[in-house]
Amino acid sequence: ASGVGAYARGPTDGAVDGSWPHTGIPGSSSSRHKAEVEARLDALEEAGPDMRVVRLRPGLVLSRRAASAVRRLFLSRLVPRAVLAPARIVAVPDIAGLRIQAVHSDDVADAYRRALVAEVAGAVNIAADPVLDPATIAEALGARRVRVHPRVARAVVTASWRARLQPTAPGWLDLALAVPVMDCARAREVLGWEPRIASVTALSEMLAGMAERAGAPTPPLAP
Repeated sequence: ASGVGAYARGPTDGAVDGSWPHTGIPGSSSSRHKAEVEARLDALEEAGPDMRVVRLRPGLVLSRRAASAVRRLFLSRLVPRAVLAPARIVAVPDIAGLRIQAVHSDDVADAYRRALVAEVAGAVNIAADPVLDPATIAEALGARRVRVHPRVARAVVTASWRARLQPTAPGWLDLALAVPVMDCARAREVLGWEPRIASVTALSEMLAGMAERAGAPTPPLAP
């Protein structure tokens, strides 16, 4: 269970497949952790060549069930839940280079099921279309874009994190600005997998869930 964060900085003009270096983004602790785990998998595969190892690398996993958990990870308690409803969001930060691939948790679950029963090994990218950049997000939410320079965005995130006003460390922004866009063709070829839910739909579902304090009956996902 890896993710797009395992990849090294990617190109700005194309998508990468599973062979792209998986050494992570230095500024992100989450990315470094994923890269370390995959390095250990490399050693495991080398030591046991007869072992079938499958590495699923999904984008940001979203769903209504995950709404409260994601809110706790990334948003300040000072942000009222009501303003997170898709219809209430009026502006989206337009940060140059920001682009995120997302996928609904139901589609990720289907990919894992297929990986268990198919004779497949190696890395498989899992993400839904479209890629979520500021323009796409703003259009989906009916919001306007507000231009923010990446350095200004990082300074604000860093200062507010150090002041304990919000839980998002600046490494998460570094990650979002550096990870490559993934080519998910192999998921179709070897797993027969296709996402059923568009990334913008998954995002809207999760935002609505945040506003409504949605969750699921497990400790990580409980409201």
